Amino acid sequence: MSEETLSYVIETEVTPAYVNNLLDFIYHKYILSNQKYFADVSGATVNGYSALAFTTLDSHGKRELSVKIKGSKPIEVEITPLSKTVTHKTTDEVKQNLFIVVQLFEEEIRKSTLYFAWREGEEIVPEKISGKERKSINRLFLETQIFLFIAFFSLSVLLFLTLSGFALDWLAPVALMVFQLVIVLNSNRIVARIGDWHITQTNPSIHLLQYHLPIEEHEEFRRKYSRKELLEIKKEMYEQTLAKGRDIDCETAQEVFAKHGFECKPENLSTKTVNVHDLVKKTAEKFGLPLPKVVTANTMIPNAAASGPSPSRGVLLLTTGLLVQLEEDEILSVLGHEFSHLKSRDPLILFGLTAGEFLFRFYVVLPLFPVIFSSYIFFFLYFWLVMALIYFIAKFFEAKCDLVSAMVMGQPKALAEALEKIGFRRLQYERYPSYRLQRWIGWEPHPPVYFRVNRLRNLRVPVKVRHPLFQSMKDVTKGFLASF
Repeated sequence: MSEETLSYVIETEVTPAYVNNLLDFIYHKYILSNQKYFADVSGATVNGYSALAFTTLDSHGKRELSVKIKGSKPIEVEITPLSKTVTHKTTDEVKQNLFIVVQLFEEEIRKSTLYFAWREGEEIVPEKISGKERKSINRLFLETQIFLFIAFFSLSVLLFLTLSGFALDWLAPVALMVFQLVIVLNSNRIVARIGDWHITQTNPSIHLLQYHLPIEEHEEFRRKYSRKELLEIKKEMYEQTLAKGRDIDCETAQEVFAKHGFECKPENLSTKTVNVHDLVKKTAEKFGLPLPKVVTANTMIPNAAASGPSPSRGVLLLTTGLLVQLEEDEILSVLGHEFSHLKSRDPLILFGLTAGEFLFRFYVVLPLFPVIFSSYIFFFLYFWLVMALIYFIAKFFEAKCDLVSAMVMGQPKALAEALEKIGFRRLQYERYPSYRLQRWIGWEPHPPVYFRVNRLRNLRVPVKVRHPLFQSMKDVTKGFLASF
C-alpha cells in the first residue's frame, strides 16, 4: 500500500456543542481501553476546531498509521500509512473502528436528546422512544418474522382444534395458507395503518428538531416535564411555525421553551426538514414504477419497509429515526432497496416458498412421521433445518435488492453507509467468527451487515450486472462458506 494520506468525513447528527465530547469519548472508549495499540496521543486546535491525533501500533508495537481527527461537523479524518507494508485491511479496520465509536457516542447522546417531529396538516403525534411503546415498535420492526411465526403457529393450532370436531382437520393447512395469502395481498393496507402520518404531494415533508440535553440534566428534565407538557410544547411550536407557513427554527423553539420555564441553548439545538415525497418520487422515476403510498412512523428506531402484492399497490413506510440518522443520499439508497422488493414482488415469492414448505410438511412429512422420525428430536431438527434454509434463500432476495439499488440509484457506498449506521451494533459483534456464523444460519432474512457493507463498497460505479438475483445467490453462498 502506498503512503498516501486518506482523507474522509464521518457525518454525525450531534450538534456542534457536543463535538468536543465526541473527541473525548473516542479517547476514552477507543484509545484508553486499548492503550497497547496506540502511541503519540495528543490534542490540539486546528483552525478553531478541537482535534485529536494518535498513532496506531501493530501487535509487535510497530507504528502503522498516523490518525488525525478534526472536531468539525462533519468530523474530518486523515489517515496516513507510516510504512509501505501497511495493508488496506488495516486502514479499513481503523476506519470502521472510528465509525463504530462515533455511532456509540450518538447512541449515548440519544438517551438524553429531546426529539420532535412534525408533518404539516397532520395530528401532533408524540414520539415513541421509551417504555412499552419502544418494546412494541421493536417487535413490529425488528422481530416481525418470529412474531408472525408465533401468530400463525397459534392460528394453526386453533384451526386444527376447530376443524377436527368436524373431521375436517386435513383442511386446516389449506385454510391457514388462504388466510395468510389474504394478509399478503392486503399487506399494503395493513402497513399503511401502522404509520402515524401520510406523505402526500400537498404535505411532502417531515420536520425534525433535536435538542441535546446535558446528560446530568436529563433525568431532572424528564421528571419536571411530563409527556403531556412535552406534547403541549410540541403543539405550540407547530402553531408558531408550520401552521403559519414558517420553518421550525431555533428562535421559535427558544421562545416556546422559555414560556414553559426551560432555558434553550442554541448550540445544543438542531433542526432538519426532509422532503420525503420528493425523495420517493425520484426513486420511483428511476425504477419506472408508479408512486406508492408513503407513510411515516414517529419512532426514533431507524427502519424502512415496503409491502404490497404489486408495484401499483405498494406502500412504503419510513420511521422518523431513519430520517434523523441518515443523509439524503443514504435515504435514497435505502428507498432503492425497498423499491426493488416492490418491483420484483418479493413478498409474494417468499410467501409461495413458505406456503409450499408448510403444505409439504403437513401432507407428506407428518404422515411419514412414524416411519422416518424415531423421535420428536428428529422432527424438530428437520423443522429447524428447513426454516434455516428458507431464511437462507430469503438472504438471496435481500442481497439482490442491495445490488439493484446500487445499479439503479448509482450509489452503492451510500447504501453501505446507511447499513453501517442502522446496523453498527451488529457490525461490532460480527467481528467474532462465531457470531458471523450464527447470523448466516439463523432465522434472519438479511445477510450479515459486514457482508452487505463489504460487497457494496467493492462495487464499481456504474454497477452493471446482467442477472442480479443469480449474482446475489453466488455472492451469498461464497460469503457463507467464507465464514467457516
